[in-house]
Amino acid sequence: MLLADFGTSYCKFWDTTTAAPLLIPTKEIKPGLKVDIATGHNGKRLASRYVNELTALARGGNVLIDADHYTLMDCGSRDIKFIRYDQGKTKNMGWNAECGASMGFTIELLERYYNLDFTTMQVPESSFSVTCGVLGMSHIFDAVVNGASEAEAVAKFVKGIALNAYNFAGSPETLYLSGGLCHNPLFVASFPCKVVCLGRFVLLQGLKVTYDGQTFS
Repeated sequence: MLLADFGTSYCKFWDTTTAAPLLIPTKEIKPGLKVDIATGHNGKRLASRYVNELTALARGGNVLIDADHYTLMDCGSRDIKFIRYDQGKTKNMGWNAECGASMGFTIELLERYYNLDFTTMQVPESSFSVTCGVLGMSHIFDAVVNGASEAEAVAKFVKGIALNAYNFAGSPETLYLSGGLCHNPLFVASFPCKVVCLGRFVLLQGLKVTYDGQTFS
């Protein structure tokens, strides 16, 4: 059984007969690809059966998180989405595709453009007010023009993105984080709460649960 999470920048695949999922840049996906079960923005077109991303996130969280109360947020290249559980039941959820526009993509783009290393950068004391990854870049340009270093300006931008995501998720005391930004130490450390990183493949775990239970919605 071939499962796939078709992201905007990266696609995640899991052949359930193998031990580990694979990560492939979306631009490298070959035409004509077809998988058994998928989620993500190209899931309906490239799969025999499709599962909504929030559904896949929720089911994956139930597998990976051993708690009755938790908030799980997925930070992708283009959007952010969260699930809040209370006593094992869904209490709240949200999906922000507009104000979170190209969030992860923009952070990765800035890292490459300015040749930065997020593993060595410190969390700044202050941040920019950022509600959109694309539009928020103007703060960086203005700060650099006014004498700030590129690293300092980008760090404030990244912290602003993290704070916006934190507020969108309801400002939890502990946040379980899903997605590629789990591997960005600056982003993770910018949250004003405890963060538990679950990695890139939470939605694939949700698809596996879907396949095992044969429930598609």
